[in-house]
Amino acid sequence: MRTINIHESSVALDDEGYLLDLSLWNEALAEHLAHEEGIKLTEAHWEIIHVVRDFYNTYDLSPAMRPLVKAVKMALGETKGKSIYLMKLFPESPAKQSAKIAGLPKPTNCL
Repeated sequence: MRTINIHESSVALDDEGYLLDLSLWNEALAEHLAHEEGIKLTEAHWEIIHVVRDFYNTYDLSPAMRPLVKAVKMALGETKGKSIYLMKLFPESPAKQSAKIAGLPKPTNCL
């Protein structure tokens, strides 16, 4: 476990950098987590983050890659609902990085 400070608040993360208390998530924290991942958030990133958070709120779990692609396709259309598009935004692992930045747990099917 490690702690980061955002706007005079301490936030606990697990050993992989995922938020321990999901209720503490906010956009400033997302920006910080994205920076740690080497990502500068754009409007395109925020669209995916919102889809991931909506998925979590509906199913109570973070989407692995296939469900993520399907959810993005349903929410944002065929063009954005493709693995290649998501890899351009989150190059390490779209499912893991988008969940981390969205303040959600690591997807269960991701190593």
